[in-house]
Amino acid sequence: MYGFDSYVAIGDSFTEGLNDALPDGSFRGWADRLAEILAAGRSDFRYANLSLRGKMLDEIMDEQLPIALELKPDLVTLCAGGNDIIVPGADVEAVVERFEEGVAKLREAGIPVLIFNGPDTKVLSVMSVLRGKVAIYNTHLWAIAERYGARMVDLWTMGPLHDRRAWSDDRLHFSPEAHRRIAMKSAEVLGIPLEGDWREPWPDEAVPSRWIDSRRSDLAWTKVHLLPWIRRQLRGQSMGDGLSPKRPQLSPLVPLEVLEVAENTPHQQQQQAS
Repeated sequence: MYGFDSYVAIGDSFTEGLNDALPDGSFRGWADRLAEILAAGRSDFRYANLSLRGKMLDEIMDEQLPIALELKPDLVTLCAGGNDIIVPGADVEAVVERFEEGVAKLREAGIPVLIFNGPDTKVLSVMSVLRGKVAIYNTHLWAIAERYGARMVDLWTMGPLHDRRAWSDDRLHFSPEAHRRIAMKSAEVLGIPLEGDWREPWPDEAVPSRWIDSRRSDLAWTKVHLLPWIRRQLRGQSMGDGLSPKRPQLSPLVPLEVLEVAENTPHQQQQQAS
Protein backbone atom coordinates (compact mmCIF):
# COMPACT_ATOMS: atom_id res chain seq x y z
CA MET A 1 0.00 0.00 0.00
CA TYR A 2 2.86 2.38 0.83
CA GLY A 3 5.49 0.75 -1.39
CA PHE A 4 6.82 -1.54 1.35
CA ASP A 5 5.95 -5.23 1.21
CA SER A 6 8.75 -6.38 3.54
CA TYR A 7 10.63 -4.84 6.43
CA VAL A 8 13.64 -5.96 8.51
CA ALA A 9 14.58 -4.20 11.76
CA ILE A 10 18.13 -4.55 13.11
CA GLY A 11 19.62 -3.10 16.25
CA ASP A 12 19.65 -3.43 20.03
CA SER A 13 17.12 -3.14 22.87
CA PHE A 14 15.63 0.06 21.45
CA THR A 15 14.48 -1.79 18.34
CA GLU A 16 13.61 -4.97 20.24
CA GLY A 17 11.07 -2.83 22.07
CA LEU A 18 12.16 -2.57 25.70
CA ASN A 19 10.16 -1.52 27.79
CA ASP A 20 6.94 -1.65 25.78
CA ALA A 21 5.72 -4.87 27.35
CA LEU A 22 2.99 -7.20 26.07
CA PRO A 23 0.85 -9.36 28.38
CA ASP A 24 2.97 -12.44 27.68
CA GLY A 25 6.15 -10.73 28.88
CA SER A 26 7.57 -10.06 25.41
CA PHE A 27 8.07 -6.58 24.00
CA ARG A 28 6.22 -4.75 21.25
CA GLY A 29 8.14 -1.53 20.67
CA TRP A 30 8.21 1.09 17.95
CA ALA A 31 9.45 -1.32 15.24
CA ASP A 32 6.49 -3.68 15.70
CA ARG A 33 4.19 -0.68 15.75
CA LEU A 34 5.76 0.65 12.55
CA ALA A 35 5.40 -2.77 10.92
CA GLU A 36 1.71 -2.73 11.80
CA ILE A 37 1.37 0.66 10.10
CA LEU A 38 3.24 -0.53 7.00
CA ALA A 39 1.22 -3.74 6.80
CA ALA A 40 -2.11 -1.88 7.01
CA GLY A 41 -3.84 -5.22 7.63
CA ARG A 42 -2.36 -6.96 4.55
CA SER A 43 -1.66 -10.67 4.82
CA ASP A 44 1.16 -10.51 2.24
CA PHE A 45 3.29 -8.03 4.21
CA ARG A 46 6.33 -9.66 5.84
CA TYR A 47 8.36 -8.47 8.80
CA ALA A 48 11.49 -9.61 10.67
CA ASN A 49 13.03 -8.10 13.79
CA LEU A 50 16.59 -9.32 14.36
CA SER A 51 17.44 -6.84 17.11
CA LEU A 52 18.45 -7.96 20.58
CA ARG A 53 19.04 -6.16 23.85
CA GLY A 54 22.62 -5.45 24.87
CA LYS A 55 24.07 -5.85 21.38
CA MET A 56 27.11 -3.77 20.55
CA LEU A 57 27.61 -2.30 17.09
CA ASP A 58 30.15 -4.91 15.97
CA GLU A 59 27.73 -7.70 16.92
CA ILE A 60 24.89 -6.05 15.01
CA MET A 61 27.06 -5.63 11.93
CA ASP A 62 28.49 -9.16 12.10
CA GLU A 63 25.33 -11.06 13.08
CA GLN A 64 22.29 -9.10 11.91
CA LEU A 65 23.42 -7.09 8.89
CA PRO A 66 24.35 -10.13 6.73
CA ILE A 67 20.87 -11.58 7.28
CA ALA A 68 19.23 -8.30 6.31
CA LEU A 69 21.37 -8.15 3.15
CA GLU A 70 20.43 -11.72 2.26
CA LEU A 71 16.72 -11.11 2.81
CA LYS A 72 16.87 -7.86 0.79
CA PRO A 73 13.60 -6.38 2.07
CA ASP A 74 11.91 -3.21 0.88
CA LEU A 75 13.03 -1.43 4.06
CA VAL A 76 15.68 -1.83 6.77
CA THR A 77 15.68 0.22 9.94
CA LEU A 78 19.00 0.57 11.73
CA CYS A 79 19.63 2.05 15.15
CA ALA A 80 22.92 1.01 16.71
CA GLY A 81 25.99 2.30 18.51
CA GLY A 82 24.25 3.60 21.62
CA ASN A 83 25.58 0.78 23.77
CA ASP A 84 29.06 1.52 22.47
CA ILE A 85 29.25 5.26 23.03
CA ILE A 86 27.94 5.17 26.61
CA VAL A 87 30.93 3.06 27.66
CA PRO A 88 33.52 5.32 29.34
CA GLY A 89 36.44 6.05 27.02
CA ALA A 90 34.61 4.92 23.89
CA ASP A 91 35.99 6.22 20.59
CA VAL A 92 32.94 7.83 18.98
CA GLU A 93 34.68 8.26 15.61
CA ALA A 94 35.52 4.54 15.46
CA VAL A 95 31.90 3.69 16.21
CA VAL A 96 30.77 6.04 13.44
CA GLU A 97 33.08 4.39 10.89
CA ARG A 98 31.65 0.95 11.65
CA PHE A 99 28.10 2.29 11.44
CA GLU A 100 28.83 3.88 8.07
CA GLU A 101 30.11 0.58 6.71
CA GLY A 102 26.76 -1.00 7.47
CA VAL A 103 24.72 1.79 5.87
CA ALA A 104 26.98 1.69 2.79
CA LYS A 105 26.44 -2.06 2.32
CA LEU A 106 22.68 -1.75 2.62
CA ARG A 107 22.49 1.12 0.15
CA GLU A 108 24.86 -0.62 -2.29
CA ALA A 109 22.41 -3.53 -2.25
CA GLY A 110 19.64 -1.12 -3.21
CA ILE A 111 17.84 -1.37 0.14
CA PRO A 112 16.12 1.76 1.49
CA VAL A 113 17.44 2.54 4.98
CA LEU A 114 15.87 4.40 7.88
CA ILE A 115 18.30 5.32 10.66
CA PHE A 116 17.83 6.92 14.08
CA ASN A 117 20.01 9.36 15.94
CA GLY A 118 20.35 9.45 19.71
CA PRO A 119 17.78 11.16 21.95
CA ASP A 120 18.54 14.16 24.13
CA THR A 121 19.07 13.00 27.73
CA LYS A 122 18.84 16.47 29.25
CA VAL A 123 15.75 15.64 31.36
CA LEU A 124 17.37 12.53 32.85
CA SER A 125 19.25 13.06 36.08
CA VAL A 126 22.77 11.58 35.93
CA MET A 127 22.29 10.33 32.35
CA SER A 128 22.41 13.93 31.15
CA VAL A 129 26.24 13.70 31.26
CA LEU A 130 26.01 11.71 28.01
CA ARG A 131 24.56 14.62 26.03
CA GLY A 132 27.89 15.73 24.59
CA LYS A 133 28.87 12.29 23.26
CA VAL A 134 25.40 11.69 21.86
CA ALA A 135 25.43 15.08 20.12
CA ILE A 136 28.80 14.34 18.48
CA TYR A 137 27.56 10.92 17.35
CA ASN A 138 24.38 12.47 15.95
CA THR A 139 26.32 14.99 13.89
CA HIS A 140 28.17 12.15 12.19
CA LEU A 141 24.95 10.20 11.63
CA TRP A 142 23.37 13.15 9.84
CA ALA A 143 26.38 13.28 7.52
CA ILE A 144 26.10 9.54 6.84
CA ALA A 145 22.40 9.87 6.03
CA GLU A 146 23.18 12.64 3.55
CA ARG A 147 26.04 10.74 1.90
CA TYR A 148 24.07 7.55 1.30
CA GLY A 149 20.54 8.82 0.87
CA ALA A 150 19.27 7.24 4.08
CA ARG A 151 16.30 8.74 5.89
CA MET A 152 16.70 9.94 9.46
CA VAL A 153 14.35 9.78 12.43
CA ASP A 154 15.56 12.68 14.55
CA LEU A 155 14.96 11.52 18.11
CA TRP A 156 17.07 14.38 19.53
CA THR A 157 14.57 17.05 18.52
CA MET A 158 11.38 15.08 19.27
CA GLY A 159 9.74 17.33 21.86
CA PRO A 160 7.63 14.61 23.55
CA LEU A 161 10.83 12.68 24.34
CA HIS A 162 12.03 15.63 26.43
CA ASP A 163 9.54 14.67 29.11
CA ARG A 164 10.51 12.21 31.87
CA ARG A 165 7.34 10.23 31.18
CA ALA A 166 8.82 9.22 27.84
CA TRP A 167 11.41 7.16 29.69
CA SER A 168 11.29 3.98 31.72
CA ASP A 169 12.63 3.77 35.25
CA ASP A 170 15.98 2.49 33.95
CA ARG A 171 16.56 5.82 32.10
CA LEU A 172 17.82 3.89 29.07
CA HIS A 173 14.62 2.64 27.44
CA PHE A 174 11.44 4.35 26.40
CA SER A 175 7.95 4.02 27.82
CA PRO A 176 5.13 2.44 25.76
CA GLU A 177 3.71 5.86 24.92
CA ALA A 178 7.11 7.02 23.67
CA HIS A 179 7.41 3.89 21.50
CA ARG A 180 4.02 4.73 20.00
CA ARG A 181 5.11 8.26 19.17
CA ILE A 182 8.44 7.10 17.71
CA ALA A 183 6.58 4.69 15.42
CA MET A 184 4.37 7.55 14.25
CA LYS A 185 7.40 9.78 13.68
CA SER A 186 9.07 6.98 11.69
CA ALA A 187 6.00 6.58 9.51
CA GLU A 188 5.94 10.32 8.93
CA VAL A 189 9.58 10.29 7.77
CA LEU A 190 8.66 7.51 5.34
CA GLY A 191 5.85 9.67 3.96
CA ILE A 192 2.99 7.58 5.33
CA PRO A 193 -0.15 9.55 6.24
CA LEU A 194 -1.51 8.87 9.71
CA GLU A 195 -4.34 9.90 11.95
CA GLY A 196 -3.09 11.62 15.08
CA ASP A 197 0.14 13.49 15.70
CA TRP A 198 3.23 12.38 17.61
CA ARG A 199 3.75 16.02 18.62
CA GLU A 200 0.66 16.05 20.85
CA PRO A 201 1.67 17.47 24.27
CA TRP A 202 1.70 15.29 27.35
CA PRO A 203 -1.12 15.95 29.82
CA ASP A 204 -0.27 18.12 32.81
CA GLU A 205 1.30 16.20 35.69
CA ALA A 206 -1.08 15.81 38.63
CA VAL A 207 1.71 16.05 41.21
CA PRO A 208 4.85 18.09 40.40
CA SER A 209 8.14 16.43 41.25
CA ARG A 210 10.17 17.56 44.25
CA TRP A 211 13.94 17.77 44.65
CA ILE A 212 13.98 15.17 47.44
CA ASP A 213 11.95 12.78 45.29
CA SER A 214 14.47 13.17 42.47
CA ARG A 215 17.39 12.38 44.77
CA ARG A 216 15.64 9.30 46.12
CA SER A 217 14.96 8.23 42.56
CA ASP A 218 18.67 8.67 41.72
CA LEU A 219 19.67 6.40 44.61
CA ALA A 220 17.15 3.73 43.65
CA TRP A 221 18.19 3.90 40.01
CA THR A 222 21.88 3.55 40.91
CA LYS A 223 21.20 0.42 42.94
CA VAL A 224 18.71 -1.25 40.61
CA HIS A 225 20.07 -0.29 37.17
CA LEU A 226 23.48 1.44 37.14
CA LEU A 227 25.48 -0.89 39.38
CA PRO A 228 24.23 -4.08 37.64
CA TRP A 229 25.11 -2.50 34.28
CA ILE A 230 28.64 -1.72 35.50
CA ARG A 231 29.05 -5.28 36.76
CA ARG A 232 27.95 -6.68 33.37
CA GLN A 233 30.41 -4.42 31.57
CA LEU A 234 33.30 -5.53 33.81
CA ARG A 235 32.41 -9.20 33.25
CA GLY A 236 31.88 -8.82 29.51
CA GLN A 237 28.26 -9.86 29.87
CA SER A 238 25.17 -8.63 28.05
CA MET A 239 21.44 -8.46 28.79
CA GLY A 240 20.92 -10.46 25.60
CA ASP A 241 23.18 -13.39 26.49
CA GLY A 242 21.30 -16.63 25.84
CA LEU A 243 18.39 -14.89 24.10
CA SER A 244 17.28 -15.04 20.46
CA PRO A 245 15.64 -12.42 18.24
CA LYS A 246 11.86 -12.32 18.53
CA ARG A 247 11.22 -12.42 14.76
CA PRO A 248 14.27 -14.04 13.12
CA GLN A 249 12.61 -14.61 9.73
CA LEU A 250 10.52 -12.59 7.33
CA SER A 251 6.97 -13.71 8.01
CA PRO A 252 3.43 -12.33 7.81
CA LEU A 253 2.56 -9.96 10.60
CA VAL A 254 -0.15 -11.18 12.96
CA PRO A 255 -2.22 -8.17 14.02
CA LEU A 256 -1.92 -7.32 17.69
CA GLU A 257 -5.69 -7.61 18.07
CA VAL A 258 -5.49 -11.30 17.08
CA LEU A 259 -2.79 -11.91 19.66
CA GLU A 260 -4.86 -10.22 22.35
CA VAL A 261 -7.89 -12.35 21.50
CA ALA A 262 -5.79 -15.52 21.57
CA GLU A 263 -4.41 -14.61 24.99
CA ASN A 264 -7.94 -14.28 26.37
CA THR A 265 -9.59 -17.42 24.98
CA PRO A 266 -11.45 -19.63 27.50
CA HIS A 267 -8.70 -22.27 27.16
CA GLN A 268 -6.01 -19.71 27.93
CA GLN A 269 -8.00 -18.33 30.85
CA GLN A 270 -8.44 -21.84 32.23
CA GLN A 271 -4.69 -22.48 32.00
CA GLN A 272 -3.96 -19.20 33.80
CA ALA A 273 -6.35 -20.10 36.58
CA SER A 274 -4.97 -23.61 37.09
